[in-house]
Amino acid sequence: MTRAEENYIKTIFHLGGNQSQLISTNAIAEQMATKPSSVTDMAKKLAEKDLLNYVRYQGVSLTDLGIKTALSIIRKHRLWEVFLVKKLDFSWDEVHEVAEQLEHIKSEKLIDKIDELLDFPKYDPHGDPIPTKNGEFSERDKQLLSEMPIPSSGVCVGVKDTSAAFLKFLDKHHIALGHEIHILEKEAFDDSLRIKIGDKELQISNQIATNLYVKVE
Repeated sequence: MTRAEENYIKTIFHLGGNQSQLISTNAIAEQMATKPSSVTDMAKKLAEKDLLNYVRYQGVSLTDLGIKTALSIIRKHRLWEVFLVKKLDFSWDEVHEVAEQLEHIKSEKLIDKIDELLDFPKYDPHGDPIPTKNGEFSERDKQLLSEMPIPSSGVCVGVKDTSAAFLKFLDKHHIALGHEIHILEKEAFDDSLRIKIGDKELQISNQIATNLYVKVE
């Protein structure tokens, strides 16, 4: 597979194309910043390789082979992110773009060795599950901070937005995975939250709260 083909497969998987519903070519084009006609051309190529089902004017869904391929790419991406953070001291806001390049390395032996070296991690630095070699993974029981009752508390276990800007914002305010977040009050006007982490209280916007995942202890 080419790098472009792998990127399409991964994008379709993230959009929900591993389920029974079809993903529209427009949705894929928007996600990949390309033209719907280009998506259609690629969809036909991938269908010929039995990686997806293409229904004209309706959309696409991944085949079993397509799902297996997507999970393999995601596994490599997330293992590389862990490797970069744990072994090369990258910060969590730096690893995504580098892992986007490294995920296309073909050597399965190399990836298996990295998995073993890292002691088979289950989650990447952003809290996302890492598929096993067999494509198995377990999602955490989590919910968005914005959906938590007031007052309540939970442990930060993931981020919905993995952009460098958002992760740098979290670092600036000392919000990290594993931190217990106490929700003290919600502002009726804009749904912003007053929270407490350790001994520090701060006000965060609804936009921030809708991009943080917490698990209730």
